[in-house]
Parts: sequence; structure tokens; C-alpha cells
Amino acid sequence: MEKIVLPDIPNLDDLDVYIANGGFEAAKKAFKMSKEEVIEEVKKSGLRGRGGAGFFTGLKWSFMPRTKTKPHYLAVNGDESEPGSFKDRQIFERNPHQLIEGIIISAYAIQAQTVYIYIRGEYYHWIQLLQKALDANYERGHIGEEMRETFNTDFYCDVYIHRGAGAYICGEESALMNSIEGKRGYPRVKPPFPAQNGLWGNPTTINNVETITNVPKIIANGGDWFASIGAPKHPGTLLFGVSGHVNKPGVYELPTGTLLTDIIYNYAGGVPGNKKIKCVIPGGSSMPPLRGDSIEGVKMDADSLREAGSLIGTAGIMVMDEDTNLLDVLLRISHFYHHESCGQCTPCREGTGWMEKILRRIKNGQGTSKDLDLLVDVAKNIEGRTVCALGDAAAWPVKFMIERFRDEFEQYVNKEITIPVPNKIHSLRHSKFTIEQIKIGL
Repeated sequence: MEKIVLPDIPNLDDLDVYIANGGFEAAKKAFKMSKEEVIEEVKKSGLRGRGGAGFFTGLKWSFMPRTKTKPHYLAVNGDESEPGSFKDRQIFERNPHQLIEGIIISAYAIQAQTVYIYIRGEYYHWIQLLQKALDANYERGHIGEEMRETFNTDFYCDVYIHRGAGAYICGEESALMNSIEGKRGYPRVKPPFPAQNGLWGNPTTINNVETITNVPKIIANGGDWFASIGAPKHPGTLLFGVSGHVNKPGVYELPTGTLLTDIIYNYAGGVPGNKKIKCVIPGGSSMPPLRGDSIEGVKMDADSLREAGSLIGTAGIMVMDEDTNLLDVLLRISHFYHHESCGQCTPCREGTGWMEKILRRIKNGQGTSKDLDLLVDVAKNIEGRTVCALGDAAAWPVKFMIERFRDEFEQYVNKEITIPVPNKIHSLRHSKFTIEQIKIGL
């Protein structure tokens, strides 16, 4: 199987090596096409966003105004702050020039002369690597005004790295735009959508790093070629980041539709000690978890995972063996989303805190079965009631973990599983709280 995003070519981060292996031939081809033809080729490929939402890339590009009366912008989302996701940094490190080639083709298609690559601030090392790659491409005339001569085109664009400041919420596209503009990273109410009112009120397209890196191969080989790989409704390959209780954690590029069990056992080496799998989160920490006894036959593509009761997300597969304490897992996830809530929406701002406190109360040995019902109730009152998807991201792990592993959580609250009691910490009083009481902020 040909790898599209991370081919097995040594030293591909060297620009000369990349060019020797066909680098920037796709860009030359694209600049001989009209922008409409480039968009149609990407539409034909069926490429879907690799950042979590899975929206069709060519269709998203087509939303940009055809007549350019304002500046157009392209923002490349490399924030990658979702726990369990670590694929984008592999591209920054191993194949940065294909990302850059994808950027200039994408910018041409939507007529964006300014491109921002938004990278989480903690990725300092990878920011340096990407900046080095950008500098090399500026010197060769692949970016900037000189690209007009290099590619014999009237189009040119400039590319800038924008370093984030450590806020998970800025992975949401509209919060990302606010951050680039120098504002607080609050998500925006939609509509208007970025294609109509994006950066500084101008038409803007936001795509994930992995999404953009697929573009050169699509243009070089054709949309039909790409569409023939993997699952028909979600074609191509995906970078699966496998972590947790596996013998060989790492990033594996495989066709969409690959069996989840094949990824775990055939590529990631199986579970240490041949233990049973208790739980798998298939797409990063915000996606609904699956029981280990229900993953047989589950395929890793958007539609198959939806049928199985989860979502593809960022394809970050988190594996937990039979000895895993799911209360600890859920408490850690809930703490993360409580900490990362931007505070704009009341259900998320208050609800994430309530969920963490109730889970901590159970951890302290003071929980009851009613607390489990209350957690699900709180999660359902967050879900779908916030400006952005962080509310859902915080609610789904709690809601589905308790619903799908109710038997185990009942053992925690009924003291059938010993829970080490930590030192005295602040917790909710052991009372019969209702969702109505929570809403008024008791």
C-alpha cells in the first residue's frame, strides 16, 4: 500500500531529497489548471477533513467567493491539542515540504495570498523544524513573489507560522481565527461562516495539517486514484496515532476502513501480557469510548465508526487493558476539559466543573448510584448547547463511559472495587443534587 502522507523515503525533510522524489511537480501541474479545476479534482477525490469534523475539503473550498473583492486567507490548523492525538508533528518532522506544497496549491485554489499555519505553542521543536523548511522553500522561490517565476504563474502567496499560547480551545476554527487576530480565543457564533466572514472579516478557509498534506498527491495522481483507496465514502489513508496499552505505540498510515483490531494487534503489536482490552477510544479523548468486547469487526472510517457508536475524530486510538481503572481515566479526561473550557458558554463552563467534582467525590469513596445518573444528566445538558463542540467533547466521554461501563462504575460507588482515598481535598458534600439545583449554581 502506497503511503500518501508519510512515505517511507529516508531524509524526506531535506528539500533536495523531496524534489528528487517528485516534489513540487504537483504544484507545477496545478498552476497550469484553473482554480476551479483544482477544486473539482479535490472534490472528485472525496478528501474529507482530517481534523475531526470530516467535512469534504473540495466542497469547503467551493464556499469561498469566486469573485475576489476582499483579501482571501488560508489558515492551516496544526494546534493538535486533543489528548491522544500526535500525528501532525510527524508531518512537521518527516514530510514538511509536502505540507508546504499542499499549502501553495490550496492557496491557489481559493486565491489566498496570505497563509497562517497555527501551531500549538508547546510544539516549539516542530515549529523550528517547519520554519527551517519554509525558509528553504522561500530561498528556492517556491513561496513568495518569486514563485510567479518559478511556476510561471500570476499567483503568489506568503506563509507565516503563528504560535499558539497553549489553549486547547484554539483548535476550534473560529477561536483559532480570533487568536491569530490577537484576541482572546473565544469561538464565534455561526453563521456567518469563515468563508464569508473569517480573518479580519475576510473570506477564510481553515484546513487541518494532514488534510492539506494529501493535496499534492491528489493533484499529481488524480482524484479518481485517491477515491479508490480505502473506504468509498471516506477515501484515502489516515494517520492513526495508537497509544495506551499496546506493545508498539506510534503513528501508522493505513487505508481508511482498516479494522480496528488489525491496527491494534497487527500493527501496534497487541496488548502487553496478552491481556484483554477493556476500552478503546478510537478518535482522541473527546470521542465516545467503545467496550473492548464490541470492537470486533469495527472499521476505522467515519461511517463505520458512527454505526459502531463512536466517531473517527483525529484517529487517535487510545487502548485500555482489563486492569485499567476507568474512574481514573474519566476523572483525568474531565479535569482536562474543565481546565480547557474557555468559559464563554454557561453549560460548558459550569457543567465541566460539576462533572469533575462529582467524579472526584466518587473517587473519594463518597459516591452513590444517583451520582452516576446525575453525571449522565449533566452531560446531556451540556451536549449540543454550546457555541462550539468543546461542550460535546467534554460531555461525550462522561455520558458514554458511564452508560457503556455502568456495571464497573456501580462497583466503584458500591465499594466493590477498592478506591485508594487521597489526602483531603475539596469535594462536593454528599447530597442529593438535582440538575435543577446545578442550573442555579448551588
